[in-house]
Amino acid sequence: MDLDRHDFQLEELIERIQKNDNRLVALQVPEGLKMQALEMMDEIESGSGAKVVLAADPCYGACDLVHDKMKMMGVELVAHMGHSQMNIDSGMPTQFIDVTYDGDPELAPVIPMLNAHLDIAKKRMAEQSTDELSEEEAQERFMDAVGRMTPLKDTKLGLVGSIQHLHLLPEFHDRLEQAGFDVTIPMGGARLTFPGQVLGCNYSGDDDTIGHYLFLGSGDFHPIGLVLHTGKPLAMLDPYSGDAIEMSFERIERILRQRFGLIMSSMDAEKFGILIG
Repeated sequence: MDLDRHDFQLEELIERIQKNDNRLVALQVPEGLKMQALEMMDEIESGSGAKVVLAADPCYGACDLVHDKMKMMGVELVAHMGHSQMNIDSGMPTQFIDVTYDGDPELAPVIPMLNAHLDIAKKRMAEQSTDELSEEEAQERFMDAVGRMTPLKDTKLGLVGSIQHLHLLPEFHDRLEQAGFDVTIPMGGARLTFPGQVLGCNYSGDDDTIGHYLFLGSGDFHPIGLVLHTGKPLAMLDPYSGDAIEMSFERIERILRQRFGLIMSSMDAEKFGILIG
């Protein structure tokens, strides 16, 4: 991962620390950035004169805050890296930093996947039935087809991404339109700050005019959730490596069957434990 192509917005953070005369600041980062945390802490301390502590607990999103612990330590400001702010009260002064990445992957590797997925969406529209399904039939079709029976009104390409790459969406929208696709950048609910943003817990931007997706980002956490939620074909384009990957229905169905297998294996259990933190 090329750190020189990331924007950590440390100058803006240092300016805020100096303006408010903060003496103790906490840095909260996701797992993928922890290797660079010490370097960032040194730069913040040398630039601001404040003491910086690292919140070392795992961090899974903008809702996963450590502010109670930080308050007990006397922290005055939390710098939360890699996530956008949600419409929730963070409980103390917090600077959310997107940490964008200046990537420019080629479209060519992903175009064949998108064409194949467009054909799937068109076929689905042509063959979809308006017949009412019983609850049992719907459940059986969902388990076998990952929700592919949801009616469609159009076959647009939904362009989405993780927070680090959302600034690329307008340019890629134009490139994909030039390549012949009808592209939309969906806008989700109130917890989603930017157009095209998806979270592990929120895919509210999906609608019945979108027939398939292109996800700009790395890792399969968000793509798996999006396919599970929508049942629509999805291709991934990684701005870090340039790799194009298909999140196939077969892979999703294996995940579902493993999940249901674990649920079934717990049916005879009498006591359950819950791990917190």
